[in-house]
Amino acid sequence: MARTKRSRRSYGAGEWGRNRVRVFPDPKTGMYQIEWRENGRRLTRSLRHRDWRRAKRQADEFAAGFARPEPNGKAEPEPLTLERLFEMYGEEVTPTKAETSQRSDRAATRMFLRFFGRDRSPASLSQRDWDRFIRARRAGRVGPSGKPVSDRTIEHDLKFLIAVLNWAAKSRDKRDKLLLASNPLRGLRAPTEKNPTRVVLSEEEYQALLGVSRKVDWRFHVALVLAHETGHRIGAIRQLRWSDICLESGMVRWRAEHEKSGYEHRTPVTAEALAALEEARRMSTGTGDTPVLPAPTDASKCAGRSLVRAWWYKAQVLAGLEPKRGRGWHSLRRKFASDLMDQPLKVLCELGGWKTAKTVLECYQRADEGQLRKALEARRRPRG
Repeated sequence: MARTKRSRRSYGAGEWGRNRVRVFPDPKTGMYQIEWRENGRRLTRSLRHRDWRRAKRQADEFAAGFARPEPNGKAEPEPLTLERLFEMYGEEVTPTKAETSQRSDRAATRMFLRFFGRDRSPASLSQRDWDRFIRARRAGRVGPSGKPVSDRTIEHDLKFLIAVLNWAAKSRDKRDKLLLASNPLRGLRAPTEKNPTRVVLSEEEYQALLGVSRKVDWRFHVALVLAHETGHRIGAIRQLRWSDICLESGMVRWRAEHEKSGYEHRTPVTAEALAALEEARRMSTGTGDTPVLPAPTDASKCAGRSLVRAWWYKAQVLAGLEPKRGRGWHSLRRKFASDLMDQPLKVLCELGGWKTAKTVLECYQRADEGQLRKALEARRRPRG
């Protein structure tokens, strides 16, 4: 018996000659189509999604008369569900974000749909649902890890939910009606972390890691120096390509798609960073659009997230550093902001790729004891 290819599958519901309907994927877009007959004519319209289970359910509903097609080939508009809302947001808004934000959006979408239900009406969400989610997330009863999380993580999750609902309250459907009359969760306060862990890598720790960096991998050495000298996220550093580097002028282009803020910019780099880039060019013989930090198994691809994380942990062991929660690649970004605390905030933001000074002040800069004492000693005291 011949097997039907997955891309050619279809599903029929109802009885022939009475209420027969069929769903099948469009060979060009992959989105499911629904087909039925009206007064002897065959009519088709797109369901505007790629969910096979949902398409089968819609075929059953059409056949049962829950959503009868109109004579002109159109169907009554379906009630807006959370599944449909997240699907529209994922198709129209999420692709405009950076790669890491896209992954975060998809993970949060799956979590909220499992918790609230795919067929739940967005307009029915309330304070009780908000509080119920916070309690469940804190206890680890919801989320991809299945473990309790901090208030900072919960705040991040709820910001995404609010963003989706705000978007729906400003977007219109084909009938020129708002998807949502208003955001049902507007004004509710998300929990905030009172004492967030924001470790700043010390100079002694950096030197210790630098001393063993080449024992880990030459790519780790280059990544470590670039993170320290440019203050950029490791995600943007590992995605650098030689077409982004100008060794002659000492400039680096940071692409918008690899920046969390989506902000493309160019920055000059230090002599230490240039020396690391020269070493990378010798080791990889890379040119053109090839990665500065190629993956060990495929030089055409950039080093992956799990690999650079494994490098960091290995370097900590070799350097004899005790494990510390929060001390990772991002602690170098905080060190960069703190080291340049005496520079104008506008200059610092341009160098590190921050869009607003508020983020730097609240989350990245941290004065050490030496800076605090120096400030006190330099204080002007009134005479006599």
